Amino acid sequence: MTTEFRSPCPIASTLDIIGDRWTLIIIRDLLNGKKRFSEFLTSPEKITTSVLTTRLGALEANGLVAREIYQTKPKRYEYILADKGRQLVPILQAMCVWGNTFIDDTWAPPASFMQQ
Repeated sequence: MTTEFRSPCPIASTLDIIGDRWTLIIIRDLLNGKKRFSEFLTSPEKITTSVLTTRLGALEANGLVAREIYQTKPKRYEYILADKGRQLVPILQAMCVWGNTFIDDTWAPPASFMQQ
């Protein structure tokens, strides 16, 4: 289930993978230590379980995350960022800087996030 790209433009192709309203939030949460499905559901943005399932599947299919089983009955997984997903850190940091500069009342990201 890899993404089909609408054009060879690198910006458009990147947005085909990470351009929906939830994918970068999930990556942010992974970078901040969340690993399990239930942990993602506690984020203030209130992603639904069906959207989370779909987005995690797409992230895995596109090589941005990997999942590891931590419980066998019932099967439960933890999600970890693959190197391809970690390469998005500078983009997320730049988005934080831009948001803090131009959007009032945005949270200051944790120093640990900005120093990754």
